[in-house]
Amino acid sequence: MIKSKDPIRIVPGNPRDRQATALLQASHALMQSLFNPEENHFLSIDDLCVPEIRFFIARQGEKTLGCAALANRGDYGEIKSMFVDPVARGKGVAHKLMQRLNAEAVAQGLASLKLETGNKLAQAHSLYRAHGFVDCGPFGAYETNTSSIFMTRDIS
Repeated sequence: MIKSKDPIRIVPGNPRDRQATALLQASHALMQSLFNPEENHFLSIDDLCVPEIRFFIARQGEKTLGCAALANRGDYGEIKSMFVDPVARGKGVAHKLMQRLNAEAVAQGLASLKLETGNKLAQAHSLYRAHGFVDCGPFGAYETNTSSIFMTRDIS
């Protein structure tokens, strides 16, 4: 049970935890409903469980409200698997996750953060822009397609 007075905490998580897995599966289902298979770039749960990825969850009481991951790509960090349970939206969960990802990137000495998001995800675009992200071209192994928006921000 969630008590409104319980603080929202951002803590390291395990993608294989039952609640985290449920959030990731909901995120994957949403992406599959909105975008063509070749335009989906989400990581599998197993792919999130590698040493170069830090996975975080937002918890209130014993309930997991959201998740996000930071993949260390050498000279930059890539944000992956950002998702907040629809019933928890509007509570600042995504902002808290973004702050934690930024702190982790700073701790790892990364120069910038990058992400790929879908063109139909207006709320995500607003979140990222609020955290200083600007549009950029494809990075890493990504290629230009009709549905991807690529964003970056320097870490300072």
